[in-house]
Amino acid sequence: MTAVFDLPSLPQVPVAGTEATFPVRRIFCVGRNYAAHAAEMGVEVDREAPFYFTKTPWAICQTGSTIPYPLETRDYHYEMEFVVAIGKPAFRVTTDTALEHVFGYACGLDMTRRDLQAQAKDTRRPWDLGKDVEDSAVIAAITPAAGFTPADQRITLSVNGAVKQDATLTEMIWSVPEIIAHLSRFYHLQPGDLIFTGTPAGVGPVVAGDSMTGTIDGLAPVALTLGDPE
Repeated sequence: MTAVFDLPSLPQVPVAGTEATFPVRRIFCVGRNYAAHAAEMGVEVDREAPFYFTKTPWAICQTGSTIPYPLETRDYHYEMEFVVAIGKPAFRVTTDTALEHVFGYACGLDMTRRDLQAQAKDTRRPWDLGKDVEDSAVIAAITPAAGFTPADQRITLSVNGAVKQDATLTEMIWSVPEIIAHLSRFYHLQPGDLIFTGTPAGVGPVVAGDSMTGTIDGLAPVALTLGDPE
């Protein structure tokens, strides 16, 4: 059989310090993983289990890009996140062994059409139009796990040089091992999967012309600039 058309190859993310790239298979995102962020969104944290939404691989956007202000929104928000890249199959793993399945870590932005997400929440519909947006999973180069151990690193986001988000990774409600172990009960995690682990408080809107820079101590920073709408 012959396909009626060819699809582009999977998005690739650079691996810091090498010529290698990391092909992106799937993107999982953890919701409300910082208590202060949940509070600013007017919701309570579910401390019994993490919850997730997804983005397609085609949402990947390379750091340093300038992208058009997205379609059909008037309230586009930044969310700075710590990203985990899976490098070995993980199925029903424990928290004790979860980090053995990690390829590396990166800075990321979960860009969100907040007005569309709010409409979905109000009508109890899926968040896809608010979250799974073209160029909305912005990511920096991935640092291999051997060169980074998640601990109390500072995570920040600045817009046009002004700090908007400032927290530490220890403020996450669900740790990286806990997230991997829990998610691996529902999916056969595979090399190429990315997990965006949630955002601290301080999220807010950006407009055309704004530039964002996100940092996590020890990782390559992530940057994005918004251009005019199409």
